[in-house]
Amino acid sequence: MDLPQTTTEPTSYVHDRETADDSLAFLRDGYAYGTRRFERFGTDAFRTRLLGRPTVVVHGREAAAMFYDPRSMTRAGAIPTSVAHLLQDDGSVQTLEDAAHDHRKAAFLRLLGDAEAARMAEASGRAWAAAAAREAGRTRSLYDLGVEVLTRAALEWTGLPAGSADPRRLAGPLAEMVDAAARVGPRNWIARLRRRRVERWAEAVLGMVRDGELEVPAGSPISVVAGLHDHDGSQPPLDIAAVELINLLRPIVAVARYVAFTGHALERHPHWRETLRGDAAARHRFVQEVRRFYPFFPVIAGTVRRGFTWREHEFEVGKRVVLDLYATNHDERIWTHPGRFDPDRFITWVYDPDALVPQGGGDAATGHRCPGEGATIALMERFLEFATADPAPYTVPPQDLRISLRRIPALPQDRMLVTLAE
Repeated sequence: MDLPQTTTEPTSYVHDRETADDSLAFLRDGYAYGTRRFERFGTDAFRTRLLGRPTVVVHGREAAAMFYDPRSMTRAGAIPTSVAHLLQDDGSVQTLEDAAHDHRKAAFLRLLGDAEAARMAEASGRAWAAAAAREAGRTRSLYDLGVEVLTRAALEWTGLPAGSADPRRLAGPLAEMVDAAARVGPRNWIARLRRRRVERWAEAVLGMVRDGELEVPAGSPISVVAGLHDHDGSQPPLDIAAVELINLLRPIVAVARYVAFTGHALERHPHWRETLRGDAAARHRFVQEVRRFYPFFPVIAGTVRRGFTWREHEFEVGKRVVLDLYATNHDERIWTHPGRFDPDRFITWVYDPDALVPQGGGDAATGHRCPGEGATIALMERFLEFATADPAPYTVPPQDLRISLRRIPALPQDRMLVTLAE
């Protein structure tokens, strides 16, 4: 799973490649696509074509700082429609800019603060305990079990009354929004159809909350989303509010991938179990290293909104720029021995928003960094508490633990099978 190490200091220029289109190469190389070319060209950036569109691919701390400058870059129109309709959709906070983006994102930042992240983690702890009892003696994949557990936790956290949502029917479509985002053809189309069904459910629920037909706790996430107002004082229509509710639920369920990776790391590095049990600081370091080391999202795309010069290259308005997240998280100029799984690297690490970028870089309040990053960490730490308990809640049967960097998004080959204790 490790990437090749950089052997030369990247030069300052943007390498100009002569290629018709690199889309097939991207699909072939997966997460290693950018790193192999950064290594080959000895540069932080190269110019190519992806899906027929001129694109500059970049990586590293300085590239991340450039990419997340909201004055120069926008997310609007940067990613293919097939991806956008599953992960963002029209009118969502990710597609807004300037005052509109800042105002709507402020609501998400309030909803996903430390107190709410802790409440979400508590809900997931109850869901993990219930799942362990319900699935006792059965062999399940940690990924699939995590999807179910986190869907239940997400619905409880939002404040939706019992019976207003069926977690068994929502879990699959919410997970598929991420799983099928990088696919083309029938699988992507089916995932988009299933998303539309979830949107219709969300519209109906939010409509009942707005009309007073469904009573929810004041200040709860579902109440806040139903009562959203934009920077101009207008209330988003129900279909936009539904998209934003999904933007709360989907990322929580997406943490199931990190659950599988965390279980994988525990199996590969069993000597950490004893240290992690009862040591919150060690669990935090372990979670941060899982986020850095394992392949989550490979890249993120943006569009130049105001021309600028970087590394002697002119970035014209409308130019697409792709930041390689995985390559940045494995950049040896930032991380000592980046191909080694080492949670203790975070003992002395000083927080840098442009160095650790598994869920984007920059500042969450003023840029496009994921506002749910703290919640992700809290959910992963709570899973670690569950997984390292004594007696052990599960055992790991023989299986294929390989992780292919060609599969986007990645998972262990057998989705990290576990047998729940009886």
